[in-house]
Amino acid sequence: MKKVKKYVIITLAAFVYAAGVSLFTDPNDMAPGGVTGISIILSRFLPVSTGTLIFLINVPILIFAVWKFGHELTMSTIYATMLISIFTTWLEPFGAATDDILLAALVGGSLTAVSVGVIMRAGATTGGMDIIVKALRLRFPHLKTGKIFFIADALVVTLSGIVFRDLNAALYAAISTICTSVVMDIVLYGRDEAKLLYIISSRAEEIAGRLLSDLDIGVTYIKGQGAYSGDNKRVIMCVVKKPVSPRAEEIVKQEDPHSFMIITSATEVFGEGYKSYFSERV
Repeated sequence: MKKVKKYVIITLAAFVYAAGVSLFTDPNDMAPGGVTGISIILSRFLPVSTGTLIFLINVPILIFAVWKFGHELTMSTIYATMLISIFTTWLEPFGAATDDILLAALVGGSLTAVSVGVIMRAGATTGGMDIIVKALRLRFPHLKTGKIFFIADALVVTLSGIVFRDLNAALYAAISTICTSVVMDIVLYGRDEAKLLYIISSRAEEIAGRLLSDLDIGVTYIKGQGAYSGDNKRVIMCVVKKPVSPRAEEIVKQEDPHSFMIITSATEVFGEGYKSYFSERV
């Protein structure tokens, strides 16, 4: 049942991907990057549809995927790639959904990003750059998927500007690529950025007590020592979600307006109330 659900999700996401390409980017002469962007460029010179080219270019990449990731990932990826190719070809006769180039760039980029993110979270890829990016993520886990896509796509966007000899088309394709990068990171990693607080105060226990009781957040004491005074101090460390951060700051201000507080961003947090340690890092 779980596998059936996985392939249903991939099917729906593949259709969304194809809609983003066939109804928005392709008919408006935008090549937003990756294998799809290369296919759009080549379709202007070859008597082959964009959907067919997407599959043909993916063949050698899928062979690499068999060697690198094994049978399970490859089968689901072949399935996703074939569906994207079929749906893209099927939707091409409908033409552009809008003549507004900016709207096409934003909607096309968003639809592509959402579908790729959903497929990757389902444990597959859409072929092409997805496989290459997944391989790079294994080698460089600190790099986010959206950023790697952005670098690769920027090269294709530049090529499209040269081939089409249309700077405007390339710029709109760049907008679509940026939109794809941002939306994809949201889909894959969520918007769970939090604030990390370090609080140094003579009323550490009172502040910690209110943070625990009023906001129900975890608090940790870190042992510290003043370099000048030599006094031992308790440093409060806690992570709070963005909407709660102002309330935490207000508590500190009420309890000790002379406290020293450092606030920084925590882009990824693992543990209770946040991400699971055991969730797959895409």
